[in-house]
Amino acid sequence: MPRTVYLLTHHHHLPTAEDPTVPEPYEDGEPLYWDDNEDDVKVLGLYATRESAEARIARARELPGFRETPEGFAIHPYVVDEVRWPAGFRIAPTG
Repeated sequence: MPRTVYLLTHHHHLPTAEDPTVPEPYEDGEPLYWDDNEDDVKVLGLYATRESAEARIARARELPGFRETPEGFAIHPYVVDEVRWPAGFRIAPTG
């Protein structure tokens, strides 16, 4: 039977001088990653159960930084030994 593990991350989009608002950092429950040095993504751990990851969220929400951005947590289930991106990827041309 496949084994699932749960990667717990916290994502915080940092405000900039040009845009002091903090936009919603999620689309369909997955964090978006930008290469603009304005995002702060932390890995809080890899857990054997979703319940363990949720318990860690409850504890982290009491800590500085996390309590100010409680919506930033995401639990990502992964099946052990399941191949991700099996065909690679293409980089879209710019300009």
